[in-house]
Amino acid sequence: MPKKKHSPEEIVTKLRQVDVMTSQGRTVGEAIRSIGVAEATHHRWRTEFGGLKLDQVRRLKELELENSRVRKAVSDLTLDKLILTEALSGK
Repeated sequence: MPKKKHSPEEIVTKLRQVDVMTSQGRTVGEAIRSIGVAEATHHRWRTEFGGLKLDQVRRLKELELENSRVRKAVSDLTLDKLILTEALSGK
């Protein structure tokens, strides 16, 4: 079965759907099956996105992307520094 990549907005919407269904008296298992995901996926989503609003999720993803760019830049600069240090020492 092919995996579907859900956007953060879709995840928050589906988590809210589960909350609404459980407040209407359905069990958590029934609500999770009705949105079409596994219980493990729901648990992972609840851990990562539980309690966040859509704008907060968007900001979180932007910050994660920016963080990865900064980490890559730092690693590239560190490698450049090591190369230049070796070149200056005459090795």
